[in-house]
This record gives sequence, C-alpha cells and structure tokens, in this order.
Amino acid sequence: MNTFLNALSHDGGADHTVAEIGQQPRLWREVGRIMEEDRDALDAFLAPLLARQDLRIILTGAGTSAFAGRIARRELARRTGRRVDAIATTDMVADPHGSLDADVPTLLVSFARSGDSPESVAATEFADRCLTRVSHLVITCNSKGRLAREHSGRAASHVLLMPDGANDQGFAMTSSFTCMLLAALLAFGAADGPVDVLPVAEAAEHLTTGGLDDRIGALLESKPERLVFLGSGALKGLAEESALKLLELTGGAVVAAADSALGFRHGPKAVLNDRTAVVLYVSNDPYTRAYDLDILAELRSALPQGSVAAVAGRPDGLPESDGTWLVPGLQDADDAVLALPAVVCAQLIALRSAVDHGIRPDNPFPSGEVNRVVQGVTVHALPQHHGDSA
Repeated sequence: MNTFLNALSHDGGADHTVAEIGQQPRLWREVGRIMEEDRDALDAFLAPLLARQDLRIILTGAGTSAFAGRIARRELARRTGRRVDAIATTDMVADPHGSLDADVPTLLVSFARSGDSPESVAATEFADRCLTRVSHLVITCNSKGRLAREHSGRAASHVLLMPDGANDQGFAMTSSFTCMLLAALLAFGAADGPVDVLPVAEAAEHLTTGGLDDRIGALLESKPERLVFLGSGALKGLAEESALKLLELTGGAVVAAADSALGFRHGPKAVLNDRTAVVLYVSNDPYTRAYDLDILAELRSALPQGSVAAVAGRPDGLPESDGTWLVPGLQDADDAVLALPAVVCAQLIALRSAVDHGIRPDNPFPSGEVNRVVQGVTVHALPQHHGDSA
C-alpha cells in the first residue's frame, strides 16, 4: 500500500474506501479464478445466444455500473461480432420503448453492485415485458440482492457473482466497478482467461503501492477547484466514471467534468480557468491517440505548468515529465483493459482530494442527501400499450 493510503488506513473516515481501492489487484485475480471455474456453464449459456446473427447485447447499469458498459461496449462488439449497446438503467426505465425499440433476440447484461436499486430491477422486468426473446446475464457483487435472487435458477438467466470483498462498503464504487468490468471482458473473451489478468493486476499494484504517489500530490498541490477528465472511445466512459468518483468522494466540493478529446473543444472547454486541473487518458489505438495528443499539447500550452496529467499505457509521443503517468505492462492492451488499472489513478485522486477538503470519503454525505444505494425512486407502472400511437 502506498504511503498516502497507509496513512489513511486507520483514519476512521476512510477505512473502507482505502481498503477497497488497495484490494483491487487481489480481487481481480479472484475474478479470474471465478470465471475459469464458471467457464463451462457460462459458455453453455452464451453459445446459443451468440450463434444468432441478429442478437442484440445491451450493457446496462446505473451510475458507475453504467460506465462499465460504456467502457466495455466497443471491445465486446469486436469480440462477438454482434450489435452491442450501452444503455443506462436510468434511461431504460424512463423510456423503455425508446431503449428497447427493436424486438430482436436480446441479451441484457446487468451490472449491479447491490442488485437492489429500483432501476436495476425494473430494467430487467421491463425488458421481459417489452421483448419477445430476452435473456439475462447478471454481474453483481451481492448474492443476497434482489437481482441475484430473482435470476438464480432461471433458464433464461445466468448470474455471475463477484468475490465477497467486491461488495464495497464505502460510499463510492471502486473494487465493485473494476471487478464487474473485468468479469464482462473475461465472459466474452476480451481477455483470454486468468493469464491475462496478471499484467493488469500487476499494473494496479504498481499504482496502489506508491507508483504515482508524488505525482498525484503534485497535481493537487494547488487544490484545484475544477478537475476535468478526458478520454476517447472506451476511455470516454472511464473519464465519466473518474469525474463521478471525484464528485462522490469530495461530496461535490470539487467541480468535476468529463468529455472526449474532440468533444471538449465544442463548448465544455469553457470550464477551464487557472484553478483547473486536467487528467487525459491516452488511447493505445494509434489513430485515436493522435487526437488525444493534440488536445494534450493544447491544454499544456493554455494551463499552468503541472496542472495537466496524461495517463497512458505507452510513452509514444508523450514528454518525459512528471505529467506523464505510465501504466506499466499494458502498452499493447485494448483500451477497455487499460481502463482497469487506469481508473485507480482517478480513485486515488478523488480520495486525496476528499482528504484535502476535510471530507470523510466513506461517508461524504453525512446528512443523507445522496445515498450508497439510491433511494426515493418511484418506478411507475408500464402501461400495456405504452408508446403506441392513438
């Protein structure tokens, strides 16, 4: 564990968050073992579905769980050769017929830490009602959650339970997010079994044992009021998750934003001022990387020295400076795989920012205005002919 995490490990206000960030490399190895043990049953479930040329795969979840789908979408589409969409449960429940517009054979992949959020449960129920042929792959961290209980034993469902420790007790999703993302990549062959988990876990160990301790400290030394995360392709989903993590752990004390390298110039760039820091996730794909390097050069010429960090799996085109944060051993990894250890950077940034602002990361909203498992949602009944023209 790095010096900063070790100092916080018995703080009382960060115990869970610190432990859950630090345990990720160990849990990823457990996920690899779980997937290996479940391989035959999972393949028996997936094979007849993937054999259909018209199969649609929907990756769904709320908040952080939705971002897991956005990161994995492109790689899973490439691996399966099927249509893959990432649709948040919050969008699906509010507009089910808009999200489930094509009545084609569908595999709904649900990411859920607790499996008890109202939208997670409703999304599976609405899919069952709106679609003629739907199957469910539930990836969850809670064996006692409603999703796990309702889909266990169903012929058209398969439940993947993450290691017990992945059911984060801290406020924000950290190890739950990465374990579920890794499981999805392994399930559809985006990483070929436990052997490929090793370099990913080793990269995260480098980060959680002090590999970026000083550099994160330097980025946050001026206590930026705003922090922007940028990424392209799969890494845009990572940027969105990173911004959410900062908002959550700091209780909203730091303004966080996320966008793509190209999209940022179209208005969102207005957020920049001399109290803004930027973290750019640089793609391993040579073509996409060119756009990332363009925005990096532009930002470094516009912002104070030391306020822009580039997180990358390979050094090509990046200056050798404290602003280049290399994730070791993943220079040839797909961006969805690179996202696993790269998100540790964001988790550590958010944790340190919270401490700097006097926020207790395990419970950044002590008055309860934001909750670990969302509350206050009313799922309205779906009319039989909802969305039909009169």
